[in-house]
Amino acid sequence: MVNRLAQSQSLYLRKHAENPIDWWPWCDEALEAARSENKPIFLSIGYSSCHWCTVMEGEAFSDRAIAQYMNSQFIPIKVDREERPDIDSIYMQTLQMMTGQGGWPLNVFLTPDERVPFYGGTYFPVEPRYGRPGFLEVLQAIRRFYDTEKGKVEAFKAEILGNLQQTAALSGVTAELNREIFQKGLELNTGIVAGHNPGPSFPMIPYAELALRGTRFNFESKYDSKQVCNQRGLDLALGGIYDHVAGGFHRYTVDGTWTVPHFEKMLYDNGQIVEYLANLWSAGIQEPAFETAIAGTVEWLKREMTAPTGYFYAAQDADSFNTSEEVEPEEGAFYVWTYAELEALLTAEELAEIKAQFTVSRSGNFEGKNVLQRRHPGKLSNTVETALAKLFQVRYGGNTDSVKTFPPARNNQEAKNDSWPGRIPAVTDTKMIAAWNSLMISGLARAAAVFGNLEYLELAVTTANFILENQWTDGRFQRLNYDGQSAVTAQSEDYALFVKALLDLHQASLTLGNGEEAKQLPNSQFWLEKAVQVQEEFDKFLWSVELGGYYNTAKDASGDLLVRERSYIDNATPAANGIAIASLVRLALLGQNLEYLDRAQQGLQAFSSIVQDAPQACPSLLSAIDWYQHSTLIRTSPDQISGLISQYYPTAVFQIEADLPEGVIGLVCECLTCKEPAKSQERLLEEILQSQTRV
Repeated sequence: MVNRLAQSQSLYLRKHAENPIDWWPWCDEALEAARSENKPIFLSIGYSSCHWCTVMEGEAFSDRAIAQYMNSQFIPIKVDREERPDIDSIYMQTLQMMTGQGGWPLNVFLTPDERVPFYGGTYFPVEPRYGRPGFLEVLQAIRRFYDTEKGKVEAFKAEILGNLQQTAALSGVTAELNREIFQKGLELNTGIVAGHNPGPSFPMIPYAELALRGTRFNFESKYDSKQVCNQRGLDLALGGIYDHVAGGFHRYTVDGTWTVPHFEKMLYDNGQIVEYLANLWSAGIQEPAFETAIAGTVEWLKREMTAPTGYFYAAQDADSFNTSEEVEPEEGAFYVWTYAELEALLTAEELAEIKAQFTVSRSGNFEGKNVLQRRHPGKLSNTVETALAKLFQVRYGGNTDSVKTFPPARNNQEAKNDSWPGRIPAVTDTKMIAAWNSLMISGLARAAAVFGNLEYLELAVTTANFILENQWTDGRFQRLNYDGQSAVTAQSEDYALFVKALLDLHQASLTLGNGEEAKQLPNSQFWLEKAVQVQEEFDKFLWSVELGGYYNTAKDASGDLLVRERSYIDNATPAANGIAIASLVRLALLGQNLEYLDRAQQGLQAFSSIVQDAPQACPSLLSAIDWYQHSTLIRTSPDQISGLISQYYPTAVFQIEADLPEGVIGLVCECLTCKEPAKSQERLLEEILQSQTRV
């Protein structure tokens, strides 16, 4: 017997289709049922590759006693946070207000009338353990509280709703975003990247990118920003967070040494990391492991994460099956190695070299098995490369030449029942998410420009074209695509990140797109025109005329929300408003349209109090301030751009200038003012550097 989620397009929701709980998707019918029956809503939010979401699905949500009580006393609603990040953002914020912490699965109890939370938590076990009560006990206590403590419920509602509305409106007080605030923000955020703790280690790319921006200034600081940024690159490229056998980055490591990952691979992490490592290289931190990790990630992307139609899949699970007879998948099974396996697969010389270069031992570093973490930077020897190729063959059932594409397992049944030539792979969530694809497009475009790699650009172009050709329904941008069917009206992160991706393609295409081999690619002007069109729609439907900045959702798509939020806090992905404001500055430079610059200024003023009071929460807004204060337009020839675009000028855009005055090789403009025409390479570089660091 299946429930309502069986017909859902979401892999996460379908994973709960056989639960005895009578789940509803988030819809008007479910909300009306709660009101008419006066039952509290049990709202559970997660995503397909979330380990503890999977655990709770197999435990509490599969328990018949829990289901019987849940079905009679609550209206249970399931939400995929990757489909509806707007809903997730609101209720995650309320959980943090109530408990001081958050995470997924996100489980909150809402009043049936206004959908305001009055209790919440994350993982609930079936029986009491980990210092947590059993879930049935929680449900019974919550229902008693709702029925007998109406006054307290109303007080909770008023407090939570008031806090939400206050947070959404911000303070209304603006601050002057001067150089001191920018410098303070740089130092605080660099300190976050530099910090060491024994707990989980996340990429935190928005913070690392801001720290890298700081390397070009001579600010006094307690941190060596170049060393901090280099170390973050080494942690990523050498650590167990990177899949050294087959490429791609896992979501984070569970320790402070970057050794043992939480094994799911998310597209959004990989896009950001590729861009960051390319920027490190362009900034002169040219560690061979960075280039290797980028190349390996692109190979993984082509092999396992690219749909036949050209877009990128969303994620791969952390858990997989060792055998088809297993009932539950095991975390990391696809990726880890016993010492006995390594002894049997490798020659004595290869094993000795692997042990010298990686954290490999008989006892292992993860539940008796080995996660590969490099001990040293630099290039790997031919012996190590041969050994890694043997491990690839065991995992995939073929070598890298023969396994160019590896079909996804779309669910646990496919994973267990299909005939795999190597190990049983983790399940892949094959939906297309516009925002996450945009992050990957940007990463590929930047890597293409830095390394002069046309293949990277071609891969990015294919995906961008898929979005342009398939993600508009009735004239509106759509966030998701399920096997050719677009769904869910785009949100601010989709617009902001896709505009950025289009502008990044414009820049990368200025030189790479003009060669004989790239004749089939759109020219750079095509991408700029598309960026302008998407920005116009973004401004029309999500810009806040009264407050400034962009709402997460359009007015005609937010009727089911408690509040309309404007995203400014960076998490695993950058906040939409920081990205959007930076793009407005870029559009102003490239299109000579000062309306974009005015809007960027209004956006920065809207969030100025947050930047002043809590700069550690919003590195992307500080990056936008960097763009606003140091914006630079470089007008020069394609030959000059080829040499300049691979260098690190984080607030510069390039434009081909066909009619330069005689003897002039380039013009450098600071927003509304142009410098003296540069007649030598030395002078051009000097003017660019001055503009990038000006007061």
